[in-house]
Amino acid sequence: MSWLLLIVAVVSEVAATLSLRVAAGGRRAWYLLVALGYVVAFTFLSGSLATGMPLGIAYGVWAAAGIVLTALLSRLLFREALTPLMLGGMGLIVAGVLLVELGGAH
Repeated sequence: MSWLLLIVAVVSEVAATLSLRVAAGGRRAWYLLVALGYVVAFTFLSGSLATGMPLGIAYGVWAAAGIVLTALLSRLLFREALTPLMLGGMGLIVAGVLLVELGGAH
């Protein structure tokens, strides 16, 4: 259950961040979706913590997945840059989170 809550948190955070890009481009009504998305994201993140997921794991996965998904979707939706160096950095972030998770396994 904690992983499902975390997935909802990630999806909500990514949606809010992409909405922020649209709102900052002049479509101010999108700020409502930004605020709602972040509230939902933090609510579900705290829910995953309440079900027993360790903070280091939850936050690491949430942040890494958010970075990767936001960068990939920003490339598709807004034609933002996504260079090989950026992809390598995202790979390192994902690898780091996996190492943290593996290191925390009992």
